[in-house]
Amino acid sequence: MDIVIANESHFKYAQIICDTIAESAKVRGTGIAKRTPEYIMKRLQNGNAVIALDGDTFAGFCYIEVWGNKDFVANSGLIVHPDYRNQGLAKKIKKAVFDLSRKKFPDAKIFGITTGLAVMKMNYELGYRPVTFSELTNDPEFWKGCQTCKNFDILTRTEQKMCLCTGMLYDANEKKSEKNTESKKLNGKAFQRLKEIKETLFLKKKEK
Repeated sequence: MDIVIANESHFKYAQIICDTIAESAKVRGTGIAKRTPEYIMKRLQNGNAVIALDGDTFAGFCYIEVWGNKDFVANSGLIVHPDYRNQGLAKKIKKAVFDLSRKKFPDAKIFGITTGLAVMKMNYELGYRPVTFSELTNDPEFWKGCQTCKNFDILTRTEQKMCLCTGMLYDANEKKSEKNTESKKLNGKAFQRLKEIKETLFLKKKEK
């Protein structure tokens, strides 16, 4: 398995990347911002993505989005093909795109929004912390990307302050205190409870 920085030679994988992301969202029943092959190819072209390949077979992908005059970057579209799941590949891809982000944009804050507990865990282990949406980029183009998510009405109703997603942020410039091994462990139950509270609060309101 090779995990490499993507380039124009990987354009042929753009459609399967989009299809895999969309199918995964459908199976999990989660909201996700849809992307077109053209959008993915732009990230491949500018070297802001990593791709996992098993020979010539697509296995996984993640890309970087730049926001707010390079003050913020997001690692988005993390996906592993169904044939390669449950092998720890997502974690390796996440680490690779995180390292690429820090190398290309050393002064930027790295952030993400997700409903997935597995992604939250990976982010936490890399040094991200849960934050309110107000601490993320205010670039309107980023939030416009949420329009294709099925939960966009929640984001609109809360005036972009909250949604089913949890915001997470990595700030290399933050002064971090030393933490012991135990404190670095993610409290998965707390995140699960937060997700359940949000679903109860927002989805019930939507049904009324």
